[in-house]
Amino acid sequence: MSLAPTALLQLIWLASPALPVGGFSYSEGLEAAVDAGLAETEAGAQQWLLQQLQLTQARGDLPATAAAIQAWQAHDGERIAALNRWVLATRESAEFRQQTEQMGRSLTDWLRQRDAQDPRLATLAALRPAPAWPVAFALAAARSGAPPREALLAMGFGWAENLVQAAVKAVPLGQSAGQRMLSALADALPAAVEQALATADVERQAFSPGLAILSARHEAQYSRLFRS
Repeated sequence: MSLAPTALLQLIWLASPALPVGGFSYSEGLEAAVDAGLAETEAGAQQWLLQQLQLTQARGDLPATAAAIQAWQAHDGERIAALNRWVLATRESAEFRQQTEQMGRSLTDWLRQRDAQDPRLATLAALRPAPAWPVAFALAAARSGAPPREALLAMGFGWAENLVQAAVKAVPLGQSAGQRMLSALADALPAAVEQALATADVERQAFSPGLAILSARHEAQYSRLFRS
């Protein structure tokens, strides 16, 4: 079944770097990896991002988003709150926690400006201490009417594009190198999404201690371009 044009456009919009949620200002530990010598070439940065796609997205954020889309479709507030708590608990540094909360709040504001009558927005805004980014994205995806698979592909591509641009600036790299890296991530993304869709609640996980250490170091890094 083909995706309805309006739903497709909504997903393109959600994946766009122009979405006013501030994703461009975060590197999610990549800048610290460059500083530590772990991603200081095109090949190194590409491998690092492919590993993060598997470690943090396919096993954690994408499955949580898929579950949240279903919960939003049923407007199951208790389930949504539980998923939000899980996402926040997986953020192992102050920077990562700040990112998911700030982006979640910004997307909540954007959604409210577009249709304040949706009763699910009140549920999203009431999440404490803040709506997490995957949970807020899930509501936006549910409102689009797009199937979960396509919604996760859009979310994953937005993540990949933001981090490739971070690599271009932080390594630094040229735009052609960035496009090669984005191509590699796009090739790996469908399998990551299928893995996420097949992940049960008890299998969902967030275990990337090396990334957590890099993020903690980034908080005190002498020179930096990004907020994480």
